[in-house]
Order: sequence, then C-alpha cells, then structure tokens
Amino acid sequence: MNHTLSLLQPDHAFYAQRQRSAVDAANRNALRRLIRCLFAEGIVDSQALIFMPGSRAAWLPLWSRHALLLFGELEAAPANTFINRGPLTLIEADGARTPIERAQQLIDALRPSFDFAPREEGVAGLKADIANSIENDVLARIYRDAWNAALRTRIEVAEADGFAGYLQRQMSVRDAAVLLDQWGALEGHPFYPTWKSKPDLDPAQVAALSPEFNAKVPVRIAALRADMAYVERMPHVESAHTWFAWNFPQLWVRWRDGLNEKGLDESAWLPLPIHAWHLEHFVSKEYAAEIAEGILILDGPDVETWPTMSFRTMMPRLPGPVPFIKLPVALWLTSEQRSLQAKSIHMGPRISTVIQRILADEQGFDGTLEIFPEELAFHYKHAVRQEDRAGRHLSVAFRASKEAFERADGLLPVTVAALLTGSPVDGRPLVTELIEKRGGAPATQEVVEAWFREYARVVTHPVLGIYLLYGIALEAHQQNTSVLFASDGMPKRMLVRDFGDGRTYAPLLAQRGHELKPYVHPGILPTVFHDDIEPVRAFVLDACFVCHLHEVALLLTHEYDLPRTRLWQILREQTQRAFDAFAPRVCGELWRDEQAAFLEQPWPTRSVLRMHLLEYSDYRLQHTLPNPLRQTGGEG
Repeated sequence: MNHTLSLLQPDHAFYAQRQRSAVDAANRNALRRLIRCLFAEGIVDSQALIFMPGSRAAWLPLWSRHALLLFGELEAAPANTFINRGPLTLIEADGARTPIERAQQLIDALRPSFDFAPREEGVAGLKADIANSIENDVLARIYRDAWNAALRTRIEVAEADGFAGYLQRQMSVRDAAVLLDQWGALEGHPFYPTWKSKPDLDPAQVAALSPEFNAKVPVRIAALRADMAYVERMPHVESAHTWFAWNFPQLWVRWRDGLNEKGLDESAWLPLPIHAWHLEHFVSKEYAAEIAEGILILDGPDVETWPTMSFRTMMPRLPGPVPFIKLPVALWLTSEQRSLQAKSIHMGPRISTVIQRILADEQGFDGTLEIFPEELAFHYKHAVRQEDRAGRHLSVAFRASKEAFERADGLLPVTVAALLTGSPVDGRPLVTELIEKRGGAPATQEVVEAWFREYARVVTHPVLGIYLLYGIALEAHQQNTSVLFASDGMPKRMLVRDFGDGRTYAPLLAQRGHELKPYVHPGILPTVFHDDIEPVRAFVLDACFVCHLHEVALLLTHEYDLPRTRLWQILREQTQRAFDAFAPRVCGELWRDEQAAFLEQPWPTRSVLRMHLLEYSDYRLQHTLPNPLRQTGGEG
C-alpha cells in the first residue's frame, strides 16, 4: 500500500494514537486564522477589545446578545494583527460559560457583531469549507509526524548539522529545494481561513495528490493539434518541439514514437502535459468533442512528478534540473478553481523576457535577484472559433529551473513558507536553525536583529528596485519566493517564480526602453496598467510586505520574545535604504509618493474572508492595515 494512504486507515496504530491531538491542533489553527481575518478585515471591530492590564487576556463585548467573549491569550501585533494563542470562552448574561473550541461556534457567536449581514448561503459555505480544511489539516498533521520522524532519522544517520545542513550535504540543490517546497506546504496563506479546503477530493485523493503528503503524481503527455493552439515563448526558444525535445529527451522520444505509430507526424502536434486527476475527472469528459474531432489525443507517456506548494505546479522526477510544469486542475482549492487562463499563458513568457533583460542590465540588482523564467506556454484555441476561454483547462506553462538549481556557489533555495515551518529536528521554525548557525543557540536579540536586517535587505532591495525603476510588481509572497542561504545560514539573494498574473506599470517600463505587450480580453482583469500605478503598488505591498516580510517579523518576534515593534523598525530602515539606493534614478515626485505609500500610508491587502462570506461575488475586495513601518514606532 502507498505509504501516504496507509496512514489514513482507521486501524493504523499511529493514526489512532495521533488522531485526537491532530484534531485539537487543527481546530486551534482554524480558530486562530479566523480570528485574525475577522479583526484584520474589520468584520469584527478590534477597537472594541478590552485588554486586562498587564495581560494578554482580553474581553470582547457582544452587545446584541448581552454576552462577553473572553480571549485567554490574544497577542496584539503591528498592522492590526491579532493572534489567538489561548482558550476562548463565551460568557452569557446569566454567567453561563461555554468554551469555544471550533471555528463554526465562533462564527455563530460573532455573526451578530459582523459589520455586514452575510446571506445564509455565504455563512454555510464558509463553515463547510473550514470543516473540510480542518479534516485535511488533521490528515496532514498525522502524516507530518511520520514524515518528520523519517527525516529526523536520516539527519541523525548522516550526523548532519540540522535539517538545512543535511539538505546541503546530502541532496542535490533541485531535490533539496523541491523537498522543502513540499514539506513547507502545511501552513498556507496567512489570510486564508480555508487554506486546506479541497471539497472535490476524498481523503485518499487529498493524500495522493497534495504536496504536504510528499505526494508523487503522474502527468500524462497528451497531444494537442498545433494548429489548434496559441503558443507563447521567450525569444531564445526556437520552437515548442525543439525546446521539449531538448529538456525532456526521453519523454520526447516516447511521445513522438507513439504518434508515429498512429501514422501521425509529430510536427503537427504539441506535447501537452495533463495532471492525472484533471485527465480522468475533467478533460476526458469536458473535451469529448475535441477528442472525437481529432484535436486532442489523450494517449501518451506518463511521467511521475512531485507536486510543489501550489499543488498544480509539478516537478518531473527525472534526472537533472528539468523545468517545472504548471497545469490547470479543475478543482476548487481554497475557494477558487485552479484554471490556467490565456492571460497567464500570454504574459508569463513575455514578463520573463523583460525581467531577464532587466536583470542583465542591473547585474541582478547587485546580485540579490534571480527568477524561474517561464520559457514556453500554450493553450488550446480553436482555429475557427478563436476563443481563449475554452483553453483555460487545456493549457501549460513551462518554468525553467536549470540556472537556479545548477549552482556552484553552495547556496540553498528555501521557499519562504518552509522557513516558518517546524523543523523535524526540534519542532522549532526552520528559520531559527539558520539564524543560530552563526550566532549559536539560543540566539541573542542582537543576532536575530542582524539576521533579519540582512534578510529584509535581500528582499526589499530587488523588489523595490524593479518596481521603482521599471514598474514591475513581483508577487513575492511565501509560496512564490525562495531565499538563497549560505552555509552559515545568512540570506544572500531571492529567487522568484510565477509571472503570468504579475502586474506592470507601462509608463515606467517604457521610460527604460522596454515594452510589454498586454493581454486584453473582455471580462479579464488587466495586468499591464497605463493610467494609475496603484494596482501595481498594491500587488507589491500585499504579496511582499503583508504576506511575506510581516509574517517573518511576526514569527521571529514571538519565537525570540523580542520587543513588540523592533523588527518592523528594522524593516523600515531597510525599506528606506532601498528607496535611497534608487533615488538618483527615480523621478522626485514618484519617489516621494511611493515612499509615503510604503512607509507611512495604510497597506492594502485582499479581503479574503469577506469575499468568501459574499460568495465571491466580487474578487476585487480590499481592506487596509495600519502601516507597521510608520515613524510612530510601528504601533499597529
């Protein structure tokens, strides 16, 4: 039996032993996420909280029901961030006390205090998705215990200096990076209360397909008629056929020979990877007409892959640093169906081309930025009907990894989410191992501050540089960003991926002599902006500052019991340093406006919980967070 699926059997001894503690931990996690979202989005007014003097205990009056909600330990952090770390108790007017142990209970208790009245369908949908997320979280935690135990044994046998040390000594860069990407997939986006919701899958399918279970998933190399596809490629890619044959030589031969055996010329077809679940449950049915018409051939070789943190970006289990394969999967994951739209197909290689030229001109922003370029992408587009929408579930983007993974500098790429994940060695976040490589354990405040100062520099310098000079927004959040670490645990540079939905401000790009052809289609949000830089700025702030740097500061502050605003003060210093570094090359008015937006004004971020309660009737909802970098000392 597959080692992942075996853990799901009710009579499995380890499953039985861990079930209760995993359920408790998953419920606490769901409550913590929900509380954070409710206060951050202003759905429940955080100003109503009454903290007990000298304590983290807090009361929230529920006036409509003449009750109080008691938080046993509620941490108030910058940027209107409230982290629940203790018990919750509902105290009624008659003194009756009810422990709140599940997210669904909390929704019912606080719903009358919401700043809007969601429909029953919206509330029911949220509860169902949270319940599904908790179920999947429980499975992942049970598996994680066994996985960590196996990793711990390997680390001990190798007599390695921690998890990162083991990876650097015992594995190739590619294999270490992919392992970390899967292993770091447990926690998810900080503002998604339904971060592991996969309602279309049963538990066995969740385990068999998800990165947090160290899954291995087959991908079919089907064939799409070349005259029925739109192809986008970077300039150095001569053709899809030569590119695929060079990067996947064995797969190419098997795919070509299969077509030739049918009497077909491979030059008239494109090798189209299709995710195993997508092939069986969606493509074979939804594209039956194309199959019957001879546009799509589903026969072809299979390749085993590792799903990475995004679930549908796959790394083939083949020798060497082969490209990643990003695919559509017609599943509802975290309340959104994961298609791969024409916009991403068109824009990924185009933006990759522009960024690579910029990196050559800027010497990688002083050696702090690398990318996974999207060299080739295509989607189904009928030659007669000429409609892009039909291809959103029949598409692929290939992401090169050779330059990132064939390294001679000894640097280890670690996906940011993995930095925040508990190490198999001691259960502490992996980032603490890196910090303590240089300063020893336990790390002093000075050591932590020095490490974070360098980390913030490595991230803010390239992200702000490419934005201020070229108007390009890197989506540098926890999933899309890896940081490259030296053997002493110090961060050296950033490695960013996923450009299909990136945003660009065209006037700045044009000023530097570059052009980016936009993708335009009715009903599709643009990614290239001409009149207003605000949507591009919001993209940078939300992904990089809110969902990445703020989260690292939160974790380190709690882990090392640092002064409440100290790391945000350091982040402000490094952000200001980046602005100063590029000031001579940026228009004075733009520089002042952007400096104020990043350092003084509220930060915009997506209102994910509100969108969910409103049944995703509007995907553009945002709210703002108090800027934790303000000179007032970072008070949120």
